[in-house]
Amino acid sequence: MNISRKLFIVFLCVFFELLNPARAKSAPDHPFTVIIDPGHGGKDPGAVYKGIREKDIVLNIGIKLGNYLKEKLPGIRVIYTRNTDVFVPLHQRAVIANSNKADLFVSLHANYCGTPSITGTETFVLGLHRSEENLEVAKKENSVILMEEDYSSTYQGFDPNSPESYIMFEMVQDEHLDQSINLAAAIQNQFKNRAGRHDRGVKQAGFLVLRRTSMPSVLIEAGFLSNRYEANYMNSDEGQTYLASAIFRAIRDYKNTVDHKSEYQLGSSIPESLKPSAETSEKALSQQKEEHKNDFYFSVQLAATNKAIEPTATNFKGLEKVERKKIKSTFKFFYGKSTSLEEIQSLKQKIITKYPDAFIVAFENDEPISIKKALRKIKP
Repeated sequence: MNISRKLFIVFLCVFFELLNPARAKSAPDHPFTVIIDPGHGGKDPGAVYKGIREKDIVLNIGIKLGNYLKEKLPGIRVIYTRNTDVFVPLHQRAVIANSNKADLFVSLHANYCGTPSITGTETFVLGLHRSEENLEVAKKENSVILMEEDYSSTYQGFDPNSPESYIMFEMVQDEHLDQSINLAAAIQNQFKNRAGRHDRGVKQAGFLVLRRTSMPSVLIEAGFLSNRYEANYMNSDEGQTYLASAIFRAIRDYKNTVDHKSEYQLGSSIPESLKPSAETSEKALSQQKEEHKNDFYFSVQLAATNKAIEPTATNFKGLEKVERKKIKSTFKFFYGKSTSLEEIQSLKQKIITKYPDAFIVAFENDEPISIKKALRKIKP
């Protein structure tokens, strides 16, 4: 790795440490907290179609979602970034989430494009755009910062309309990416099965509001205002009810999974007779660390699904040696292994036409780690 490349990686590590607020640990009795973030508001109407405004639609969906959560999940804490028609800067939305030690951040939006026939829902997680279409969605949502005072200073010169500004997202993956993807997949599944919407999938793009949050976070595009039928559906009480209900069900299922995992980790589901002795556990852990102490590598993630698809070349557009891993409740598919970031980037470029949404991930001891942590391992 040449010197300029090393310095660039160091710069990115420092940049994102400064950009992302430190996460305060929740107390054991901290209630499960969901931040509902209806996008736009006030002087920013968002997308508009024949008098139907994005800011009104997402606020209504958000209020309904919050009511479902409070009514059907007693003890949960719901916080809105806005519950009236006011303008809230992007960075302030993240501050609200971080200061309240939130467990989930759900940002609500509606899409718009130049092709009226396009319909469907899509849910984004943080990352580098893998297609021009994803970039355009991110640019549209990030452009709200241009309405903020002193936005250039607040966002360290980030220009939402410049593709070059989004290069920074290449070297960063949220440490909560897996949880965010799991939640996003659950939301899309509920949109399809509960609300009967066209499923456009889980995608990645560089959204500033997600970059600044420090918990599992998603940005939902609930449909296209540029499509007359879908605009009227999202503007109707029935449509908003179905969409809010679908998101609620996904959050409920996600929380149940988290709660179950916490109980398992506490040992409540393991009989005493099956628990290893402290001495045996320590010995096994020591052996495992010794065997895998240098087991660090980068790979390219191709896809994630709840189906155990066979990783054959036939199923993956001719790619040989695709690896399947079950991470929590999701099957994920990876291509290539290398301790060299440059080598894995080159591999990704070779397959990007087949898998435009592919992205680089990192593993240590065969467990996923954030790209930020991986960069610290290879920086000088």
